[in-house]
Amino acid sequence: MNGFMIVLIILAFALTMWAQFKVKGTFKKWSTVPTSSGLTGYQAARRMLDNNGLHDVPIEPVAGALTDHYDPINRVVRLSEPVYYETSISAIAVACHEIGHAIQHKESYPFLVARHRIFPIVNFASGVAPFLLIAGFLFNMFGLAQLGVIFFACTVLFQLITLPVEFNASNRARDIMISEGFIQSDEERGVAKVLNSAALTYVAAALLSLLELIRYILLVTQNRE
Repeated sequence: MNGFMIVLIILAFALTMWAQFKVKGTFKKWSTVPTSSGLTGYQAARRMLDNNGLHDVPIEPVAGALTDHYDPINRVVRLSEPVYYETSISAIAVACHEIGHAIQHKESYPFLVARHRIFPIVNFASGVAPFLLIAGFLFNMFGLAQLGVIFFACTVLFQLITLPVEFNASNRARDIMISEGFIQSDEERGVAKVLNSAALTYVAAALLSLLELIRYILLVTQNRE
């Protein structure tokens, strides 16, 4: 069973690496295709915010690539410079996806609320879990190992909750982009490819963590027998 689990984890790790490679490649490909509307990522994001009553949510450019995110604590959208300033399919797809998170926050989307509430616990647990697991297995202190598994399970739960949050934000973005005329129907394919490739990275990361959790549970169970 352990050998089989290791093979699955290696495959999941390979999927994670491939997903990261794919999202970068897809973003690069569609960053060369301008939108017919001519909107920059910032302009599309600003309109989407304003049309949903979020006039007080600012948008800030940040350095780097694919560093885009919505900050729910400070209620600010941060867009990477290639997204903020460009008029490409990739730019407005990513920008509007982040606005999807801002709209979720406004509407208290249940999975987003759950993710925010458990984040402090996960932040602590993710730092402590590796030390507990190592100490537990190294010194045969399986009480510590079990506690480490529980803490690691918190991080897996966080990643699983993240999946509907990300998919919902993308669906919101795609619907609004079409209804508001940010993109035309023939541009929807490019938007879908950008958003789906990004979503794949979350799926792969969650799968890898879930398999790791199962492996830890099996190790603790077998060593106690």
